[in-house]
Amino acid sequence: MLIIPAIDIRGGKCVRLFQGDYGKETVYAEDPAEMARRWIAQGAGLLHLVDLDGAREGAPRNRETIRRILKVSSIPVQIGGGIRTLTDMEDYLSSGASRVILGTAAYADPEFLAAACRRWPGQIAVDIAVRSGKAAISGWTRETAMPALELARNCESLGASWVIYTDILRDGAQQGINVESTRVFARALRTPVFASGGVSTIEDIVSLLPLEPEGVRGVIVGRALYAGTLDLREAISRAERNQG
Repeated sequence: MLIIPAIDIRGGKCVRLFQGDYGKETVYAEDPAEMARRWIAQGAGLLHLVDLDGAREGAPRNRETIRRILKVSSIPVQIGGGIRTLTDMEDYLSSGASRVILGTAAYADPEFLAAACRRWPGQIAVDIAVRSGKAAISGWTRETAMPALELARNCESLGASWVIYTDILRDGAQQGINVESTRVFARALRTPVFASGGVSTIEDIVSLLPLEPEGVRGVIVGRALYAGTLDLREAISRAERNQG
């Protein structure tokens, strides 16, 4: 199972939000590229970048910061936040991203998602942000009436290669991962799942490892790494021992 550091970018800085609330922001680094180097040095095998300004405004807003990270990264990088056009996707993928993540666009424009999956097979992920069982969009600021699992299945049928299951109420709260809801979500899909939201300590990583055969191939970790309640090297080592 991959342990995936998250680098959330707002105003060119590395930040974390509490439960997706833009009014509850903590700045952890002035230079996200330096943070990327830190996680790579500690053994990360994949980085998860989110343009928070882009997610809320509907178009990429931190392109240059993301390009700097792509230039320094020696490992694969996946990028989300405000990606609503094929041109945006082409820009990131041609700049070195290994995967792009669609959120709002996957919900609002299924034909766009299908076109992207045809053009870049294996490189399109969808972030299914969940609040009380329903999918949330627009940087998690708007809840839809669509059940999150229904949206995930629709995206899978259209060709999405990866699904990120984000529990909004747990995100940034360090209250522990919602293992059972993650299990239910993964079991309902054929597509590999990345869990996200709530990781606090190594115990949360350990609790997720049995879900790998069910399709949970990685876990995205943010605040726990920045706050120091989870050590990345230890988490990676524990996940590798499980595979052994």
